[in-house]
Amino acid sequence: MTAEGAGRFLVGRGIADITGEAAECGLLGYGKPEQQSAGIHLRLRARAFAVVDADTGRRLLIVVNDLPLIFDSIHREVLRRVGLRHGDRYTDRNTMITATHTHCGPGGYAHHRLYNLTTHGFRDKTFTAIVEGMVAAIEAAHADLAEATLTLAHGELSDASANRSPVAWARNPESDRAFFPDAIDPQTTLLRVDRDGTPVAAINWFATHGTSMTNHNALISGDNKGYAAYHWERLVEGADYLAGEVGFVAAFAQTNSGDMSPNLNHRPGSGPTEDEFENTRIIGLRQFEAAGKLAASAGTPLRAGVDYRTNYVQLAGFDVDPEFTGDGRPHRTGAPNAGAAALAGTREGPGLKGFRIGPAGNPFWDTVSRRLLYRLSPRLRDAQAPKGLTPLGGLVNRLTPVAQSVVPVQLLRLGQLYLIGIPGEVTITAGLRLRRAVAAITGADLADVLVAGYSNAYLHYVTTPEEYDTQCYEGGSTLFGRWQLPALVQVVSGLAAAMHRGDPVPLGTPPPDLSGSVRPSRRVPPPDRADGGFGAVLAQPAPSCRPGERATAVFAGAHPGNDLRRGDTFLRVQQADGDGWRTMADDGDWSTRFHWARTGRDGSLVTVTWDVPPDTPPGQYRLSYLGDARTGAGPALTPVTAVSQPFAIEAAPEPPR
Repeated sequence: MTAEGAGRFLVGRGIADITGEAAECGLLGYGKPEQQSAGIHLRLRARAFAVVDADTGRRLLIVVNDLPLIFDSIHREVLRRVGLRHGDRYTDRNTMITATHTHCGPGGYAHHRLYNLTTHGFRDKTFTAIVEGMVAAIEAAHADLAEATLTLAHGELSDASANRSPVAWARNPESDRAFFPDAIDPQTTLLRVDRDGTPVAAINWFATHGTSMTNHNALISGDNKGYAAYHWERLVEGADYLAGEVGFVAAFAQTNSGDMSPNLNHRPGSGPTEDEFENTRIIGLRQFEAAGKLAASAGTPLRAGVDYRTNYVQLAGFDVDPEFTGDGRPHRTGAPNAGAAALAGTREGPGLKGFRIGPAGNPFWDTVSRRLLYRLSPRLRDAQAPKGLTPLGGLVNRLTPVAQSVVPVQLLRLGQLYLIGIPGEVTITAGLRLRRAVAAITGADLADVLVAGYSNAYLHYVTTPEEYDTQCYEGGSTLFGRWQLPALVQVVSGLAAAMHRGDPVPLGTPPPDLSGSVRPSRRVPPPDRADGGFGAVLAQPAPSCRPGERATAVFAGAHPGNDLRRGDTFLRVQQADGDGWRTMADDGDWSTRFHWARTGRDGSLVTVTWDVPPDTPPGQYRLSYLGDARTGAGPALTPVTAVSQPFAIEAAPEPPR
């Protein structure tokens, strides 16, 4: 039975592993070539939700991924494969593929070369793991479709984000700043899925960056949002990912987090503690607790209705109408161009030496732009000033595919909830203007209109014109210039008006397929060698330890890139159980860490650690390593399994009375 006025829906949930290469693959997000993957702390997962309006048959598909970014390469291939199976059920019109924006996921899966610089080219293994994982999650969600009720709830979370560009934010008008008195967007929104009165899934939206883990970390991690989902699914609901038993699926999606940082002390890896791993857990836990509180509330039943509009937009040279520009005059966006301020980086991670943020922070590039480029082209000046232009964009982008110019802009409606799919990093005030535009046209409550950033492609940052003028990192990374946000507001307003009237909109022309022009990485690891034999235990764990302590074993292993073990694990923590051993944790658990290191030219040193949780029962335990060795020039692999000697977990001491 549904509540009075509630819609009738079918909902399906799916989850799958999308972890890429865990060794010698550049991590994506900070742009640091030296930040190469060297193990796993928390596996990355895709969480898919298929929703069908039971009365009309119209459907939506939302896929939330523990990934740094979504590129056209992934968007295109996932939809192609899904289309082969499901025809036009799930297309670029009604499917939103979005990222949590962790900065500790393997890169190299883009077709635009800029994003593969730290991976020395395209990484097919990582690309395939991501695509196959997403498709598996979608297939599971489609197969899981069943009657469900949907409930929407809103709350506030004020201690999981900070504004990392307060100078830029302060340039916005008082009418905007008054909406965010603490310079953050505290709104947390939960969509809960119930079957027969029992919650079975949830999607949470909250704005904070995936940068609790710093650019010094080399372990794959879903960062704070990955931990929030893991905590709910695994620690609270008891999910067994390896067995495929995930009764509750929890996704923690992004909104307008472009200027929102989880580093509350305004330093990398700082806030609320000085330990980046602990910060990741705490910020993730706070998101979970806020979402859990909303899940326990009555909420508002979702009304009937599923609708969607998508338009592929050429953002370079887009004519913006006077009603959207703010000065009553028409303007035109520029070709994509990264400013000098973009190369300076942020508080999360400094960029290239010699570059600084601010409208006068880069004298050389500012002078060249102001005295030469902008004088020669008033149109360029109107679009991009006061940005200090660099060669990264413009002509370079026309000669080689560096960044995407044609991007999908999307509007989804699920009952009274509206999701604005923007393929970029939207600041909170830019997001507010997009949300206000849709709310004004549709009559929706502003709280029910969300920006779903990092969706379907990537165009870098979206700032307000006022924020753009300060040329902080976000403004320097607003590629299409000062009028980029007004252009997007114009497009989104058109989608909202068409949806409100019930009119279709043309899809437009998708960007060109660049799969045939990618440059694959030629960095292939040599065949493995282990002088003492693969799986040899080089260091045993201590004979005993207590909850709260760490157990460690070191093995002679093989290169993790030989087999990514997607849907599997590189390690197991096992407890003696009668005549056998029962797995208690794997490399997808927060308590474990899988470290890989190169020894010599072709050796692999594997370190397995387990931070013994407080509630671990006493008994005999062991650590095991699982890998796959390639000993010849061909693709043949030899399985490697190794186990440590047993060790005892002692009972925790009684607290003093």
